[in-house]
Amino acid sequence: MSELSRRAQRLGRRTDRSDWLDRAAQLGLIAYGLVHLVVGWLAVQLAFGDRSGPASPSGAIEELARQPLGGAIVWATAVGMYLLVVWQLVEAAFGHRWAGNRPWQRVLSLCKAIVYGVLGTSALRIALGSGAQDGERTTDSLTARLMDLPLGQALVAAVGAVIIGIGVASVRKAFTDKFLDTFDRRGTRGTTGTAYTWLGRAGHTAKGVALGVVGVLFGWAALTHEPDKSGGLDEALRKVLEQPFGPALLTALGLGIFCFGCFCFAWARHLDR
Repeated sequence: MSELSRRAQRLGRRTDRSDWLDRAAQLGLIAYGLVHLVVGWLAVQLAFGDRSGPASPSGAIEELARQPLGGAIVWATAVGMYLLVVWQLVEAAFGHRWAGNRPWQRVLSLCKAIVYGVLGTSALRIALGSGAQDGERTTDSLTARLMDLPLGQALVAAVGAVIIGIGVASVRKAFTDKFLDTFDRRGTRGTTGTAYTWLGRAGHTAKGVALGVVGVLFGWAALTHEPDKSGGLDEALRKVLEQPFGPALLTALGLGIFCFGCFCFAWARHLDR
C-alpha cells in the first residue's frame, strides 16, 4: 500500500470518528424524520379520501414547501439529506463504528447514500422552484429503460427482489429491536427507552410493509412486461387502499410511518455511531 493510500485511510478514519460527522448525521436524521412525519400524515389523509397529493417523500417535501417558512424548511431538508449522504459514504468507505467492517453493511450504507441523495435532489429542485419530478412517472421511466436492456425483465425482477429484501430486513429489525444498536445507553433505558423502542418497532414494521408492496409492484411489472405496473411509495399505498379494509390498513401504515419520523428524532438525539 502506498503512503498516499495510508494517509487517505488515516484521514478517513479520523473523519469517521469526528464530532462534526456526528452532528451532521443528527441534523440529517431530523430532516429525514420530518419527511416521514409528512408522508405519514399524507397517507392518513389518503385513507380518509383526500387524494389531492402523492403520499411519497417528494410529495411530502412539496407539502412542506407550501407551509409558512416552507422555503427555508425545504432548503434545510435538502441540506440534511446531503449530510446523510456524506455520513453513509464515509461509513461505506471506512466501515461502521458499531458493526466493524462487514461488507454487507458497507453495501447497505452505499444504497442508503443513493436514497438520501435522491431525496436531497428532490428537495433542492423544489427549493429552487423547478418542482420535483413526478415520482411515479420517474419510476415508470426507469423501469421502461431497464426493460429495454438485455435481460431487462430479470433486472426489474431483481430490483423488486432487492426492495422486498430491504422491506423484510426492516420488519426483522422491528421484531429483534436491532435498530437500538445505534442508540446510546440513555436512549434505551427507562420509560423513555421503552417509548423509543415501540416507536422503532411500529415505524420499521410500517416501512417494511410499504417497501414490500413497492417490491411486489416491480416484480409484477417484470412478470407482465409492463413498466407502468411498477410504482413508488405513493402507488404502493394506493394499492393498499384498494384492498379489503383498505382505509383501516392504510391508516395503520400511515401512523406507522409517522412513528418512524418520531423515531428518527429520538435517533438523532441518542445517536451512537
